Amino acid sequence: MDFGLSQEQLLLKDTIKRFLAEQCPTTRVRQIMESASGHDEKLWTGLMELGVGGLLIAAEHDGSERELLDLALVAEELGYAAAPGPFLASAMATVALIESGDPAVQARWLPRLAAGDAIGTVAIGEEGSEWNPERLQSRARDGRLSGAKSLVPFASVADFIVVAARDDDGIGLWLMERGAPGVDITRLPGNDMTRRLDAVHLKDVPAAKLPSGGTAVVRVIDAGLVLIAADAYGGARRCLDMSRTYALQREQFGQPIGAFQAVKHQLANLATELEPSLSLYWYAAHAFDRIREQSSCHAALAKAHLTDLFDRAARDATELHGGIGFTWEFDLHLWFRRAIFDRSFLGDANYHRARGADLAGW
Repeated sequence: MDFGLSQEQLLLKDTIKRFLAEQCPTTRVRQIMESASGHDEKLWTGLMELGVGGLLIAAEHDGSERELLDLALVAEELGYAAAPGPFLASAMATVALIESGDPAVQARWLPRLAAGDAIGTVAIGEEGSEWNPERLQSRARDGRLSGAKSLVPFASVADFIVVAARDDDGIGLWLMERGAPGVDITRLPGNDMTRRLDAVHLKDVPAAKLPSGGTAVVRVIDAGLVLIAADAYGGARRCLDMSRTYALQREQFGQPIGAFQAVKHQLANLATELEPSLSLYWYAAHAFDRIREQSSCHAALAKAHLTDLFDRAARDATELHGGIGFTWEFDLHLWFRRAIFDRSFLGDANYHRARGADLAGW
């Protein structure tokens, strides 16, 4: 059995890596994240031209019919580059439409998502950092939504929002389009300026119910967890690479600080924690497509472990860089901030470890 990536996957990963190195250096990251919208259409178009938007979409809707692992490989490279934009939001919205079971909605939106002509997002979490679908308070009645959704990524630039809410039949998904009456979108200040978050308040908003029910809500969350885990792995890898480079360049007492045993040990510990963690998100992505009954458990554990690891990597990297690591002018804070987003979005590590334990029957 081959546990490695296919040649197509390696080519995809390398292509995205080279594109981001050329088109999204940290100077451009800063320009985009400090802009009004935090979204750069030229960068987004470039990613779409590489086929990122259509990776999960069926060929009949102009996609390439790949699996979640392929999209997670893209997420890893975006995390490594701290690339700004609505990738996570639109990817989760794409999964929602694929899982929706609504041919008309799929025919309308999936080709546009594949081409990059539309951006979607999802509204799941609610006030009090509530991510558990069973506890959502947003309501739907007679085709209209009411409720408050916090931490909605890039709601202000999305062409449609897929909302998790409940009606008399239980939890489900509803699709509302940009400009629908009764929607109030407020930008939220956040640590991670590369991925904007908005608060969305709904009052009798007309929306179309997707026929998939509560199962699709869980699938969307699972996909998001895997993509965040992949992003966290890429970010942690970048922290390690930056720290290693700095340790070989920065000198004290006439020698590189990388020659000091304490620095060696800190870098070695980070490397030995990081390398085996790669298999966690690979397997979680594999389970999403091939072992659906185990998908939620593996997605939860991958997200919990890798976001914790990213958080430690960012903190250790800041310590290893000394005073310069705490400055705005040095780029390391881009990944420190990104680690905070990955740690909290869709639920923190403690929540998902407990959830994973429940799903495993512990």
